[in-house]
Amino acid sequence: MTATLIYETFNIRHRYTFGVFAWKSKSNIKVDLYLKEFGYINLSIITYYEILNGLLFKDARKQLVRFEEFVELNKVIPLTLQMAKTAAFIQSDLRKKGSEIGHTDTLIAGISITSELQLITNNTEHFKRIKGLEIANWTK
Repeated sequence: MTATLIYETFNIRHRYTFGVFAWKSKSNIKVDLYLKEFGYINLSIITYYEILNGLLFKDARKQLVRFEEFVELNKVIPLTLQMAKTAAFIQSDLRKKGSEIGHTDTLIAGISITSELQLITNNTEHFKRIKGLEIANWTK
């Protein structure tokens, strides 16, 4: 799950503000169904970093506590050497094509591919450039 989708899923009104479920959007319902079936959400360490960085920058203490509670209930996938290598190949390929997406998103893609997990994002235009990456948008 990318940071952007977590912002959307939890009704985040500002890029660096983390809220709680305020209404049942399509993404909230899909998250609920996924949790009922699997019990937890996989979150990349890169996504964790992106959200934590934003909350710390904004000094959003209440949201930071809620986010850390969310993280404790789910699974953060660490970055391994193989994942970094996969991301490096992706980044190199995208650079050669002139269609880079940024290092953090490339790392998230490398983690997803290596872990054989579908990447949930509302930025499908961005991630569809990556061959072999299975993506889905739960906001639609």
